[in-house]
Amino acid sequence: MIPYGRQSISDADIQAVLEVLKSTWLTQGPTVQRFEASVADYCGAGHAVAVNSATSALHIACLAAGLGPGDRLWTSPNTFVASANCGLYCGASVDFVDIDPVSYNMSVERLQEKLERAESEGKLPKIVIPVHFAGQSCDMEGIARLAKRYGFRVIEDASHGIGGRYQDQPLGNCRYSDMTVFSFHPVKIITTGEGGMVLCNSSALAERLVRLRSHGITSDPARMKGEPHGPWYYEQIELGFNYRMTDIQAALGASQMAMLDEFVARRQYLAKRYRQLLDGLPLTLPRQHPDAFSAFHLYVIRLHTHALGKSRRAILEEMRGRGITAHVHYIPVHTQPYYRALGFAEGDFPEAEAYYREIMTIPLFPAMSDAEQDQVAEALRETLGVAPAQKEACHG
Repeated sequence: MIPYGRQSISDADIQAVLEVLKSTWLTQGPTVQRFEASVADYCGAGHAVAVNSATSALHIACLAAGLGPGDRLWTSPNTFVASANCGLYCGASVDFVDIDPVSYNMSVERLQEKLERAESEGKLPKIVIPVHFAGQSCDMEGIARLAKRYGFRVIEDASHGIGGRYQDQPLGNCRYSDMTVFSFHPVKIITTGEGGMVLCNSSALAERLVRLRSHGITSDPARMKGEPHGPWYYEQIELGFNYRMTDIQAALGASQMAMLDEFVARRQYLAKRYRQLLDGLPLTLPRQHPDAFSAFHLYVIRLHTHALGKSRRAILEEMRGRGITAHVHYIPVHTQPYYRALGFAEGDFPEAEAYYREIMTIPLFPAMSDAEQDQVAEALRETLGVAPAQKEACHG
């Protein structure tokens, strides 16, 4: 089977992990700090705080931004559930903003309309989390302009996005946001096995993020409520969590950073090649905004099911029968049973729902060969009942 995504692990990655395993420090330590510095430097951010997952990163980012009971968080319905769940973890209520039909990211127009209504009702959000779906940046300048006008904070969910760019600047620099979150799950652009990170430019935010990832504990005498009893002394000054990343994971991540640009370049090459291989098929290919350079974590096509005479499920299952692990990203969060129980229903966000009915993710990952990509394209062509393509070289 050709998977929709797969990590790329080199001998250098393995050696980096082995060096930590042979060292005297396995848990959070100097290698985590080195990894954090590498990502912050790459992105042009002032601070980076590594944690054990992007979900944990979203949670502590919300807490650091002051989200709590009685507050509101808005995000995109086209995302993994963690982008919304993080608000519920903080005791806040969650709502969604429908997507743009071209980028599949949060629509700035729908956001503005929703903010205007919310202002008149006294129900403005405290935090908005735009999601850089599939690796392409949202319209962050437009969102930042609305944040300034309506007074909400912005946390970029860039779980798909490390290595991507917006307005020719790296995602993660927090130019238009308070914080940015990355994911290092195995199918993401780089991996630590499991892991995440929060980036920001505020020393105060970074200090609180560091504290929240480790039980709310400080060893800084300046932050303690009482006098230190000795060099061993620490104080828990708020309720935090055990969200620490290990040096084992960070060693893998730091090593992978050396390949980040190469990984993204290969994804871009494969995406360009798909545009040639799939040209003329009854589907819509991903479209890129001129301000964005996508990391292409996912390659999502939109099937013209009304013209095909086949359901999306039938197409996906036939692709799998041909050895291609096609997938779907994402089921709109508001249609999940848990969120239905909170009062959401089908029809609430029609663009996201229409998108969901037609989309399918096809394989794209750096180690994917041209021959494997040809196999995916031919399987899709046959599944859709389209005549074979001319056998011409396709070099992207």
